[in-house]
Amino acid sequence: MKLVVGLGNPGPEYDRTRHNVGFEVVDRLARRHGDPLNEVAKSRFSGLLLEAAIGDEKVLLLKPLTFMNLSGKSVAEAMRFYKMNPAEDLMVVVDDTAIECGAVKIKPGGGAGGHNGLSDVSRLLGTDEWPRLRIGIGKPGQIPLKNYVLGRFSPDQQPLIDSALDLATEAVASWTVNGLETAMNRFNRKASA
Repeated sequence: MKLVVGLGNPGPEYDRTRHNVGFEVVDRLARRHGDPLNEVAKSRFSGLLLEAAIGDEKVLLLKPLTFMNLSGKSVAEAMRFYKMNPAEDLMVVVDDTAIECGAVKIKPGGGAGGHNGLSDVSRLLGTDEWPRLRIGIGKPGQIPLKNYVLGRFSPDQQPLIDSALDLATEAVASWTVNGLETAMNRFNRKASA
């Protein structure tokens, strides 16, 4: 069994914002791989949880409802309940301002790079050795960081992000079936022109 967590903020005011690309990937996975007879997400682990099947693998899809900076509570609760190993069973999908808009990068672990959601997950898991898929949202430029990440994509960014969300969804599915190294080799790439 695997756990895929998309980081984001709950509420309609945050839909389609840069900070919520993790939620969007989880939603796409649910539409593609969720059980059509059991489509309603359950309120569990301080988040919304849905079961899916990718290949022969049972996959839990989790959207923490704790707001971005407190995402670790939800992740840690689910990991403890299912007695999962973070390095093998967890994938966190998150936005990243340090990567060009539309790029997708999977890493086996590492630091948070200033991302408060990732920092909280590492703090509550007691390790930063767990896979994460980062979706580039570009640099804010003159816009304050908080305003940028909570804002919506510009018209020129939107096609890049739509492509990246599709790619990220495929990458997570590949990770569940083929493992981390195969997914990294196949999907780590820059944004399409």
